[in-house]
Amino acid sequence: MLCKAISVNSGYTSRILPAEVANELPKQVGNKTECALLGLVLDLGKHYDDYRREVPEEAIHKIYTFNSVRKSMTTVINRPGGGYILFCKGASEMVMSKCAFILDGQGQPRPFGKPEQEQIVRQVIEPMACDGLRTIGIAFKEFVPRGSGQLGPNEVPLDGEPDWDNEDQVVSRLTCIGVIGIEDPVRPEVPAAIRKCQNAGICVRMVTGDNINTARSIATKCGILKPGENFLVLEGKDFNKRIRDPNTGQVTQDRFDQVWPRLRVLARSSPQDKYTLVSGIIASKISAGREVVAVTGDGTNDGPALKKADVGFAMGIQGTDVAKEASDIILTDDNFSSIVKAVMWGRNVYDSISKFLQFQLTVNVVAVVVAVFSACVISDTPLRAIQMLWVNLIMDTLASLALATELPSDELLERKPYGRTKPLIDTTMLRNIVGNALYQLVITFFLLFCGDKMIDTPIEIGSRVPTEHFTAIFNAFVLMTLFNEINARKIHNQRNIFSGLQRNLLFVLIWITTFVLQILIVQYGGMVFRTRGLELSHWLWCLCFGFGTLVWHQLVITVPISVLPSCLEIGGSTEQEIEQILEEEQYDQMASLTDVESDINKKGQVLWIRGLARLQTQMQTVRVVNAFRMGLDSDMDRRSMNSSLSNNQLAHFLKSNPSVEYDDEAGPNAAEAVA
Repeated sequence: MLCKAISVNSGYTSRILPAEVANELPKQVGNKTECALLGLVLDLGKHYDDYRREVPEEAIHKIYTFNSVRKSMTTVINRPGGGYILFCKGASEMVMSKCAFILDGQGQPRPFGKPEQEQIVRQVIEPMACDGLRTIGIAFKEFVPRGSGQLGPNEVPLDGEPDWDNEDQVVSRLTCIGVIGIEDPVRPEVPAAIRKCQNAGICVRMVTGDNINTARSIATKCGILKPGENFLVLEGKDFNKRIRDPNTGQVTQDRFDQVWPRLRVLARSSPQDKYTLVSGIIASKISAGREVVAVTGDGTNDGPALKKADVGFAMGIQGTDVAKEASDIILTDDNFSSIVKAVMWGRNVYDSISKFLQFQLTVNVVAVVVAVFSACVISDTPLRAIQMLWVNLIMDTLASLALATELPSDELLERKPYGRTKPLIDTTMLRNIVGNALYQLVITFFLLFCGDKMIDTPIEIGSRVPTEHFTAIFNAFVLMTLFNEINARKIHNQRNIFSGLQRNLLFVLIWITTFVLQILIVQYGGMVFRTRGLELSHWLWCLCFGFGTLVWHQLVITVPISVLPSCLEIGGSTEQEIEQILEEEQYDQMASLTDVESDINKKGQVLWIRGLARLQTQMQTVRVVNAFRMGLDSDMDRRSMNSSLSNNQLAHFLKSNPSVEYDDEAGPNAAEAVA
């Protein structure tokens, strides 16, 4: 009876295929829970296909499919000799509560009342759940035609067709066959992935339909729950009792805010509970900034929660089309560790933009100040236009390639999230930009006015030919920029600016290539780049100034950012501004779809024109196809064209109706082109 109940009461698409390679596990196809139960049938020496051949799928009389409310699946088949047999499987507590009998060791039914059910729960279900096993109850029920002889205590006499719509009555007074424990092993990489999320400031919560003891055990294995921590593990009904007003039954934010910060596991939950949790956390105001919520899901009922969340992750293998459509990101391998990779790449992209901005703004500040100041004071500029073009090439092209190709590392997961309101240029970046720009400005102006005292070259201002003086200034500026490119690799006060450099060989290659090109430009650029070759001593001084950028940066990052006012930050937004932008974008999307149809008086004209244009296109297509297939002559084709509205007639109509609004086309001429 157990093997038949499992084999028939499951999706017939669920199967276990033999291993393609020796010493490998068989391949499971379909629902993983059903495949595990089918594996039990095979272990018992039976084969599920034998039972399915006896009861083909088209011979099944009635199916109550599994959903989050039932938490069970029931299949009704015809009974040999008349009547029906009902098989039920599902959450052990749910199935037990519907049972009135249980099979003993000899396979005979005996009464199964509340005391016996509590004993089974206490002695069987709870110990299995505490070991991390998902407990599945298996039960059956027989409907026997009246007058078929003496009925068993668990057989229901049948006078006519049962009322299958009355599910509560049909699926009741079942006979329990047994309780099966299924181990859903935690993937080896999941605990490490959750630990990385926690280190990165991401709180991981488990929302599941499993038994609370099973959920607690799995959460402990994963690292969501740790010994000694005062976190909440709730069932769905207890969760709703805590967050809802006892008088109105409505969720109140005040009561919700007392629960969610300590909640880590929500067991025996429904999709509505999941949606309530997501929307409540998003609406909460108890944190300094609004929480950013990401949700994973694979079922159709997970769609609302996936859509409501800031980021929705759908399972690419097990996920339904509805879940994938409602999500923002699809995990093609259904692996939680892929979420960690997504976080790493997201932070890496943000940091790459910040690195490039920090580097480019430093160069821009120095170049603009030098150009403006020198033009005002000495009526000349040490940085020529062609030289600034080379500097701009370093900034925009080569630097973007070098700084934006940094691969993500685990260091990105060792800090808290930025938050949605973080300025693009915060006080840390502003301090680095101003500090390094000051160093480069001091060196540049020192060389401009006092260069002869250090590098032994005469000061030549206003010369029409390239001079060593201005060439040394240009060379020192470029080398300081190059070495500052190394400083820009770190934007979070890291001391070791060379950390991870060996992983970004493209950065090293671009940096060396730029340095070599700078040597060639200075030594052999001549009149093209307005340079004159420098001596070795000049090069050594320029290299010292460039290397000094690295030393100066170490001093800059020791300055506390608290000395800089937050009002200097650039690119920040408030939560209200972000929400307003999101609402406007959503409104614009809706408006773009319904702009033409907004005027109900003109809607009929718009639809008529659309249909007419499409009709013209379709008729032309039909004529071409018919001419190709049937070889129609020109007269027949001409008669066919005369039976439709001509292009000129269509244009005349459109011109005579100027009140008609057009959706995508530019007017009558566009309609003619379509026709």
